[in-house]
Amino acid sequence: MPHSAMILAATQVLIEHVEELTQLDQAIGDGDHGLNMKRGALAIQARLPEWQAQGKSFADTLKAMGMTCMSTIGGSSGPVFGTLLVTLSRELPTSPGPGDVSRAIQAGIAALTRLGKAEVGQKTLLDVLDPLQRLLGQAEADPGTDLLARTRRCALDAAQATAAMDAIKGRASFLGDRALGHVDPGSRSMALIVASICDSLSVDPGAAA
Repeated sequence: MPHSAMILAATQVLIEHVEELTQLDQAIGDGDHGLNMKRGALAIQARLPEWQAQGKSFADTLKAMGMTCMSTIGGSSGPVFGTLLVTLSRELPTSPGPGDVSRAIQAGIAALTRLGKAEVGQKTLLDVLDPLQRLLGQAEADPGTDLLARTRRCALDAAQATAAMDAIKGRASFLGDRALGHVDPGSRSMALIVASICDSLSVDPGAAA
């Protein structure tokens, strides 16, 4: 199943950045985000061969990944990343183009807004998803050049930009101005996932098939 390489890359990057994500969360959260994301990534990697053997489609695999996140990742990250994956599993067609991905992300933003009552600009992973959604929506009409590279850079820059935002939701909101200057851990995780997917697709354009 070609998309397995993309999934392995997206989960492995979380495992490799566990210390960074932990340090980010120690600054403005409970300090467990890195370990929680690693736990979910390892659980997905462990179950991926089973899903492959079952012949699950990409959509069904995304749904299974989402349910795995909900059952294995502690704190708020499990429901958040799980809900996003389950939503994407419903919205993405078999062979998505930029516009399809944009619309799926928009649906994901709506689902997460309902889940956590958060909005764009409140120092959450929505602040990575929103610029990605807009970039890919614009690319539907005019993909331009180096779309994967631009998507990768968009995600990484958007996560970094959360350092200048006030924290409105979560534990970080209790820190007030002390949360300024610190990147949101969930946003960084989201950016790492997107960057790894872009890297995987750059090497193998058929990885999402």
